[in-house]
Amino acid sequence: MNESIRNRALTGTALALAVSTVLTACGGDDSSSSSSSDTKAEGTTSATPTAAVKDPLVATFDGGLYILDGTDLKLTKTLQLPGFNRVNPAGDEDHVVVSTDTGFRVLDATGQALTGIEYKGAKPGHVVRHAGKTVLFTDGTGEVNVFDPADLSSGKKPEGRTYASAEAHHGVAIELSNGELLSTLGTEEKRTGALVLDKNNKEIARYEKCPGVHGEAAAKNEAVAVGCEDGILIYKDGEFTKIDAPDDYGRIGNQAGSDLSPVLLGDYKTDAEAELERPTRVSLVDTEKKKLRLVDLGTSYSFRSLGRGPAGEALVLGTDGTIRVIDPASGRIEKKIPAVGEWQEPLDWQQPRPTLFVRGNTAYVSDPSEKALHAIDLRTGKKSASVTLPEGTNELSGVVAGH
Repeated sequence: MNESIRNRALTGTALALAVSTVLTACGGDDSSSSSSSDTKAEGTTSATPTAAVKDPLVATFDGGLYILDGTDLKLTKTLQLPGFNRVNPAGDEDHVVVSTDTGFRVLDATGQALTGIEYKGAKPGHVVRHAGKTVLFTDGTGEVNVFDPADLSSGKKPEGRTYASAEAHHGVAIELSNGELLSTLGTEEKRTGALVLDKNNKEIARYEKCPGVHGEAAAKNEAVAVGCEDGILIYKDGEFTKIDAPDDYGRIGNQAGSDLSPVLLGDYKTDAEAELERPTRVSLVDTEKKKLRLVDLGTSYSFRSLGRGPAGEALVLGTDGTIRVIDPASGRIEKKIPAVGEWQEPLDWQQPRPTLFVRGNTAYVSDPSEKALHAIDLRTGKKSASVTLPEGTNELSGVVAGH
């Protein structure tokens, strides 16, 4: 998840902003008039049964959620849900985790209804999926919840592992395949590093020289990383390794990993005093060679621009409207795929901007200014579907197809 969340405590009053979608619908299906709509409050749904949606996508707008078919992008359901909401895959074929004003709520996206499953707490933050487990970090309490997403199908809150951080902070946690839990260290004022717990929540490792720790990603052979303001911190085979940035301040706050590649994709910022830095370089971190490479894109991007392709390709949606496909091993930009028109990242992180969500061979890109959403085949570079929605969208996510 995202650099943007770190400012949640500072922007709690700016709760009703929407989105990030893509260019004009290119011959797309404007299905807004025929979609089912639920106007009841707080995300409740009517008693009328609805048909299951195949590989659904979920997009947020100011005051609610859109559920769309993942193939043709038909808008199948509109749910009203007040406040600034965020969305992430829950880890199975049916569910999406929605971060709301009151905590994490579980949406049955296939069934098009919010469930009764909720993890209450102030400032719900990162949602991480790895090794068959989903981990929630609640910034306002420092609480970590771990569960098996397969258990969501029961309709009841899963039995799972919990951990309470020493102090509440904007953090993140991830459980490894051997049951070890990596979780960040910090306070509301300062974040310093990470620790690792065994299956019984006993501390077995700690590293406290990762200032401003933020974000996480996992690479091939379960190398797990969190970003720092002066590089990146990797945990692998029971040991922490710090890879320093080439600049005194070289912040890697957001990362994207792939099980098929030992190289992590990250952002890269060098101006600690900027109100909003618009970087033009990304970082590629080789977790095996312990080396960091910077790639100049020739365009800026935002924290919602990073993704990984089906073969581990590094993908970046630039403000010039194109998706750059980067070979993570060489750092070479292999091709550019037109996606949307030119755009500029807004100063407020909660404001809409084009967003990239990748699932399999498809890159989904939103265009809030055009109230549009596009599906792009990464193999051909062509749009396979487009839709114009009633409102511009903000966040964009979906279920894990073919889980």
